[in-house]
Amino acid sequence: MRYSSFITLLIAAAGIASAQSPGTVSLDSCRSMAITSNRQLMVSRAKIQQAEYQKKEAFAAYLPAIDFNGGYTYNQRELSIFDSDQLLPTKTFNLEKQQYEFNLVTNPMTGEPIKGPDGQYIPSTVALIPKEAMTYDIHNVFFGAITLTQPIFMGGKIVAMNRITRDAELVAREMHNSEVENVIYAVDAAYWQVVSLKAKYELASHFVELLDSLSHDVHLMFDQGVATRSDVLSVDVKLNAAQVDLTKVENGLVLSRMALAQVCGLPVNEVFTLADEDQSRPQLTAEVARTYDMEEVYSRRPDLEALRLGVGIMGQKKKVALSDMLPKVALVGAYSFSNPNLYDGFKKNFKGAFSVGVAVSIPIWHWGGNYNKYRAAAVDETIMQLQLDDARTLVDLQVKQASFKTSEAYKTYNTTCANLEKADENLRCADLAFREGVATTDNVLEAQTAWLKAHSEQIDAMIDVRLCNVYLSKCLGTLY
Repeated sequence: MRYSSFITLLIAAAGIASAQSPGTVSLDSCRSMAITSNRQLMVSRAKIQQAEYQKKEAFAAYLPAIDFNGGYTYNQRELSIFDSDQLLPTKTFNLEKQQYEFNLVTNPMTGEPIKGPDGQYIPSTVALIPKEAMTYDIHNVFFGAITLTQPIFMGGKIVAMNRITRDAELVAREMHNSEVENVIYAVDAAYWQVVSLKAKYELASHFVELLDSLSHDVHLMFDQGVATRSDVLSVDVKLNAAQVDLTKVENGLVLSRMALAQVCGLPVNEVFTLADEDQSRPQLTAEVARTYDMEEVYSRRPDLEALRLGVGIMGQKKKVALSDMLPKVALVGAYSFSNPNLYDGFKKNFKGAFSVGVAVSIPIWHWGGNYNKYRAAAVDETIMQLQLDDARTLVDLQVKQASFKTSEAYKTYNTTCANLEKADENLRCADLAFREGVATTDNVLEAQTAWLKAHSEQIDAMIDVRLCNVYLSKCLGTLY
């Protein structure tokens, strides 16, 4: 995992920082400070944590859900089963027929049951059920239920959602890794900018010293009548311009230190020295590979890995859309209770009962809505796959360009090193010729200007090599 290399980087940087003096920081320690304090990285780490919580939330859908629902209702009226008192006919057991028979009014002459005006037989005895006996007080009703729901088959939605959240967490981690690479690249750019300006500041200071020495010699020659007023003015103008350039470089160095401090999360007025700003210039002669195993590059690139995971997420979302067209089955259990309760003639106490069942939902017809939702999800997966293919093509081009640019940067640096040797020798010869009186002031100024240009180009080429190497590592996915 990239996190192991990330932690190793932090530990190594901390060790380097502790080994150096408090005011000296290395490139690795700058990277470490920036990674620790960068707010965008804090946001990406928070997104990783958020994705972890969402993954746990999706896993909970596998487990039974237990809920409680309750409430209270006030009813204006009481509940009455009858609208008035009820008279129920009674029966008597007939020993001869061995069965119960209704007690009816009979004709004394014939013994036949008598019917009333409504055509119904008239009972001789009745049982009275008062209306009040079947009236219940439901003015204040309390009720509740504890339910348990266990999904059995949800059309594959739960499995798909768990895979989506798992891949979403990996995407968050890859995006964090990509953001770390961006921060490291920004730190390296700011770091080497300071190193470059410090080298140019020393170069400009040395150039001012050369011009100041030349100005002193020309003024002496002018006093002796060997040099002209024009020679004196030419050297003085050049010296003033060099002093102005020195001031500009000094201001730029101060601002670049502030920019580096800001990137590293330090106060902008923090005073520190970079470990590479006072070192001798290295000989950068490494060879740059022109071909790479692009499949390995693709596997190391966090942005491509995030896109690949995105394709998988879209595939799972397609399965979620498909689940809306499939039946769903769940096991449901509940314990319901109320007061007044229905189990003891609406007595005013709590009483309940358990119930267990199976709930089934089968979609039948939605006018193509669910199917079109599935087709739209399939298009999203295709789009993501096309974006991944396009990104792989761009990465291929990016790696080739970065490799070519790095190779050219090395060639340029080697050329500037050769030019620097010639410029040093040219300046030495011009100074010697000037002291022997066979060269003019303009010859010395030209040699000094060429010397300054050669050194400045060599500094720029060295920093360009550093930044090209960092960018190539970023393109190859090996930056950290």
